[in-house]
Amino acid sequence: MEDKNDILLKQFFADAAKQTIEDNGFTERVMMNLPETDMAESRVRRLSHLWTLFCVVVALIAFWLAKGWPIVENVIAGGKHMLINAIEVFLITAPTTEISINPWVVVLLLAFVLIFLPYQTYRKLSATL
Repeated sequence: MEDKNDILLKQFFADAAKQTIEDNGFTERVMMNLPETDMAESRVRRLSHLWTLFCVVVALIAFWLAKGWPIVENVIAGGKHMLINAIEVFLITAPTTEISINPWVVVLLLAFVLIFLPYQTYRKLSATL
């Protein structure tokens, strides 16, 4: 069931679509005088693709020369250790505060947010694609 505002909006836009504005051929003259863009557009697109390819190749060479994979592994391992340490500190200090929160509920909520929600998002996105 549509509400009254939706019906009024559809009616307004239907009436507006029926109107024609005389411009004495102005639009057609403008369109005829526009420069041809097919060649320029394809050239710009080709140059854009070449530039992207060049940047990707340079980035891969720099990654390889800097021995980037161990750096990435160390960053991931460091992030994992920081997360574990933060959870450990929270579990130790939470019972000593005046906040009445069960630390295990927080850990389960964190696991839900970090594991289950991304999984569900991935499933829904892959189903639509």
